[in-house]
Amino acid sequence: MSLRDNVRHHRRRLGWNQHELAESAGVSVGLVRKIEQGGNPTVETIHMLARALGTTTSSLFATEAPEPLHATAGDGPKLSELRRALMPPVGLREVLTELDRAPTLTAIQRDIDDSHSLYHSDRYDSVAKRVPGILRDAKAAVTLAETDDDRRKATMVRASAYLLVGKYLTQVRRYDMAYHSLSLGIQDARNAGEKHIAATGVVGMGWLLLRQDRFDEAELLATTTAEEIEPRISTAKPGELALWGELLQRVASAAMRNNRPDIAKEARRMTATAASALDREHVNFRQHWTTFGPVTAEAKAIEDLSLVGDARGVLRRADEGPVGRKALKRFGRPSANNWDRHRLDVAKAHVLLGSHQDGMEELNTIRRSSPEWLKHQSMARYVMQDILRRRTRTLTQDMRDMADHLGVSG
Repeated sequence: MSLRDNVRHHRRRLGWNQHELAESAGVSVGLVRKIEQGGNPTVETIHMLARALGTTTSSLFATEAPEPLHATAGDGPKLSELRRALMPPVGLREVLTELDRAPTLTAIQRDIDDSHSLYHSDRYDSVAKRVPGILRDAKAAVTLAETDDDRRKATMVRASAYLLVGKYLTQVRRYDMAYHSLSLGIQDARNAGEKHIAATGVVGMGWLLLRQDRFDEAELLATTTAEEIEPRISTAKPGELALWGELLQRVASAAMRNNRPDIAKEARRMTATAASALDREHVNFRQHWTTFGPVTAEAKAIEDLSLVGDARGVLRRADEGPVGRKALKRFGRPSANNWDRHRLDVAKAHVLLGSHQDGMEELNTIRRSSPEWLKHQSMARYVMQDILRRRTRTLTQDMRDMADHLGVSG
């Protein structure tokens, strides 16, 4: 069924007209009418309708064929080298490449670590240039391994390479390539008997599924994996706590977006338990996906308020508690991506309450530190579009510059 059919079906099930649905969801009746006529709303709007209709967000999604892609929508040659390294042609016979040697596993792992640093420094172009060579070297190391133990160690390094590539590709929204890379990384880690590295890949897979609006699958995958690797709090190492906490965050994020607030609340409670067992933000890309600790857990809890449109709630907590300045000095900063995502929620809250200039200040702060990351954020575009739509006075130069940076037109 189409989105419009699903919305209409659930509305009629409740005996509501379009005005009643609009009032309950907090949207305009014109928007409801447009959706039931075949319009394409944002996932956030679908979530608002689902909450009003008492159903999951996923139940409203369409199962129709997608719209045709425009000819200019592809990457062209931009990722051609990475495509060749990640997805070589497959025929009736394996195409053998002449290999005589590969860099040491230590050297390959060092390149992977350096690329993680570049990724979190907003240097995506540098990551894109490095990862094809890393993948080729990691594959060669597995092929040339002489003993079972050498092959297992090389497979682990290749798994880390695949997970790095999957992280980068998810961030730049090349989801099919990202899925392929993450799947290979998880499989390599499982084959090498490294459950926790495989679970790290599951954290990445959960993020990818969330970005594809596959909320049911993301929640189930993260839940089952979190149950399997749940540590004993009293004896767990920081990396184990961080990995468990990251999986619980995926559970909460998926459940919240899918209008399952009770599941999300319990997952956030357990996330807070994992975070409180750490005395500061913990980061080790060889052990878990990204930075995790008290600040990250609180930022993600505030994100839930943003999802349900509680702008005042976001602003009340935005600079207090674990995300306040004093706490940042005590606990350390989260990853740049997680912190910037939190400040996007703050920008959105300001704009919803009519404080356009405060929203712009948040966007400009993010742009100064993470200009490339910001370009890939759909929420940043939504916030900017909202500013352009609501603004009654002449746009400032900052607003025009930001709209141009994000590719948004008023």
